[in-house]
Amino acid sequence: MAEADLDAVIRQLAKAQNKSLMAAAKKRQGLFMAKAASAKDKEAKARFKLLAQSAMLHGTAAAKRLQNSADNAADSYARAVKYAAEEIAAMNMKPAKKAEKKVEKQPAKAAKKTKKAARKKA
Repeated sequence: MAEADLDAVIRQLAKAQNKSLMAAAKKRQGLFMAKAASAKDKEAKARFKLLAQSAMLHGTAAAKRLQNSADNAADSYARAVKYAAEEIAAMNMKPAKKAEKKVEKQPAKAAKKTKKAARKKA
């Protein structure tokens, strides 16, 4: 059942990408905050703080979109595997029922033949 674990792999990869994306956003925010600290006038400080806030906001939004996309893909894959397994099980059940009916009819026919043979002998 290694194929069924692919949805877990998709989620793990998304989690790793999410962590690296958030680390990059925090690094970018730190860069802007450092520039804000070294800025000489109030306008520049406010501008760099706004850039830092914006960088974090956009990074978080991108991470959420990435996570949602990965969850959707993993769920879709899991549903497809489940549906395929059910379909295969349904295909296997139909011939089995027909075979059972044939097996049931054959002993009944054999019993009738033995009764006829016994009548002829008597």
